Amino acid sequence: MLEEPATMQPIRILVTGGTFDKEYNELTGELFFQSTHTGDMLRLGRCLLEVEIETLMMIDSLQMTDAGRRHILARCAAVPEKRIVITHGTDTMAETAAVLGPGLKSKTVVITGAMVPYTFGSSDGLFNLGTAMAFVQTLGEGVYVAMNGRCFPWHSVRKDKKRGIFESVEGLGKPPIRPGRLS
Repeated sequence: MLEEPATMQPIRILVTGGTFDKEYNELTGELFFQSTHTGDMLRLGRCLLEVEIETLMMIDSLQMTDAGRRHILARCAAVPEKRIVITHGTDTMAETAAVLGPGLKSKTVVITGAMVPYTFGSSDGLFNLGTAMAFVQTLGEGVYVAMNGRCFPWHSVRKDKKRGIFESVEGLGKPPIRPGRLS
């Protein structure tokens, strides 16, 4: 039987919106934000970790500004937790990672998102959140992007918008980090 670690470190989840938290208005056909689904997702996944959820903003990542990225950076630096997961829209996730990467030291930050809203039922969000929670506990200090079971260092990731996947940027940094291959 596995024993629970005596000093399990708490994890801070910073919510910024993105497809993770979008809702569908049946009357207008539009997507909108109401509140985060992160707590529900952790309950559904039967998460037993000590987690603090903090909503910073509820926006589509196409609306993310430099000021918004600086706000995320400031919160990451200010919170006492050393392990942070950020939920973020996928369109500009790599750009936010590029701001956080050089600006954060002595913390492990994993940014994740979803291509399909959680409320649609066929969302990849629950899986992505779960893998981000695992990666944030096992990776060393640094900033990473975790999507669809893969994890990338902040300086070598991009979204392939034609294929709807994240991939390593060739020629920069290490290849993606996969479970079982964490270095």
